[in-house]
Amino acid sequence: MSGKRERHDAQAPLRVVIFDDTGEGAELLREGVERAGYRVIASLNSPMELIRRIDALGPDVIIIATDSPARDVLENLCVVSREQPRPIVMFTSEDDASVIRQAVRSGVSAYVVDGLAPERVRPIVEAALARFDELQRLKAELADVSLRLSERKVVERAKGILMQRRGMSEQQAFQALRSLAMQRKQRLGEVARHVIDMAEILS
Repeated sequence: MSGKRERHDAQAPLRVVIFDDTGEGAELLREGVERAGYRVIASLNSPMELIRRIDALGPDVIIIATDSPARDVLENLCVVSREQPRPIVMFTSEDDASVIRQAVRSGVSAYVVDGLAPERVRPIVEAALARFDELQRLKAELADVSLRLSERKVVERAKGILMQRRGMSEQQAFQALRSLAMQRKQRLGEVARHVIDMAEILS
């Protein structure tokens, strides 16, 4: 998963997919999207289309109009958010707290109750874009921290193997791992994992 939302062309209009199962919201959304200077690339009304068409179209943002988000809609949004995350704005009449939590867990960046008016689309979408980008940045940072912690444990274990089997000091073991990483142009953790694997094979 990328930590940053990728645009097809940063200078081109925002590419929007509209999903409407109310039978009434699509035209209001299209008016708001066009007024905002964005471009509607598809209008969908079937939950099953979400995954298939989103994958093919690659929009910058998904805008949904629904009286109350159905379970299959939220389930498909979960898949979209997991496999190809992008900002999702939902306009709905449903104000139940549990539904709101489910929608947010499904990847909805902005959940707007009774607020579907063309003039509100742009500020809501822009806020959703900013929130999505910040969330992706935080996720990327968390993943990086997790990787570093994991690699640190592996490096410590590899150092221990070198100290025990080669009679190296801790500093010498670390320098040996770092030199090997530089020679192979690999991460320190990758080299450490290789040392551990070889030690297990030879033990």
